Amino acid sequence: MPSWLKVAVVEPTGVTGSEIVRILDERNFPVSELVLLGRKRSVGERVEFRGADIPVAALDEGSFSGVAIAFFATDRATSGKFSPMAVSAGAVVIDLSSCFALDEQVPLVVPEINAEKIRTHRGIIASPRGATIELVLPLAPIHRSARIRRIIVSTYQAVSDSGEPAMDELTTQIRDLFNFRDVTLAVYPHQIAFNALPHISSFTDNAYTEEEMAIIAETRKIFEDRHMRICATSVRVPVFYSHAESVNIETARKITASQVRELLAQTPGVRVEDDPSNNLYPTPIHATGNDECFVGRIREDLSSDNGIAMWIVSDNIRKGSALNAIQIAEHMLNSQP
Repeated sequence: MPSWLKVAVVEPTGVTGSEIVRILDERNFPVSELVLLGRKRSVGERVEFRGADIPVAALDEGSFSGVAIAFFATDRATSGKFSPMAVSAGAVVIDLSSCFALDEQVPLVVPEINAEKIRTHRGIIASPRGATIELVLPLAPIHRSARIRRIIVSTYQAVSDSGEPAMDELTTQIRDLFNFRDVTLAVYPHQIAFNALPHISSFTDNAYTEEEMAIIAETRKIFEDRHMRICATSVRVPVFYSHAESVNIETARKITASQVRELLAQTPGVRVEDDPSNNLYPTPIHATGNDECFVGRIREDLSSDNGIAMWIVSDNIRKGSALNAIQIAEHMLNSQP
């Protein structure tokens, strides 16, 4: 892997940005200079990296001079405005905002599945949303082996996806309820503490949410199957970290639950934990802080001749965001002559 790279992280004080900084250090990513860029509310804050406290500078059109790789852990609008500026300055952008995820000119990459797409980039590489990464990682080898025709997925998504204000809201509501006080709402339209909200992002004209439609579209793009039948229901649950997903698939060729376990046991980035007799199955608490996507409750779907049901859990901020983006950068660097 080459060394001495000037690397930028946009919004490094947010939940995802700060995780990117930590993992860059953990994985000894070849950073010669780390540039931290943010909007007004974070400018001047300091972030520790390899023993140094680095101040956050204001994000502007001149921020990317000399930058080789820029991680955009920000919102769609900010990424849409500043990513082209970074590319014009010579940087490769790895975007986590979803702004470019469905752009046909931009590769959407989960390195364990389609790392070869990285070579096709024109300056921007998109990292999928956490719920999509978690879904496609274990399904990709099944799709290659037996061709998935249909997916039904219900996601149970942690509040950290909505950032620190959402985690603060959950904490405050729990405290208020235990002290017999009324809860206040700011991030979510209903109480999130001890509740489950079948509503992530805005509703669209077809009664699905933008999150659900994005999971469908991103999965089709990664699997290169525009006609794959997918139904998604996304639910926000009172968990701080790690999404869980209940998944049912229907395949063109019969594959048994035992064959799926064997297949996934050999899949990079996936760990099978499936021993119900001993209460062994993945949970969000267990998955938090880990790199792998955990799969359990693998069984044949009794409603379909060629059906498999499973339960998937993964840390939405780690593998679902920061780690996947850094793995993209590592693959890009390692593939350079």
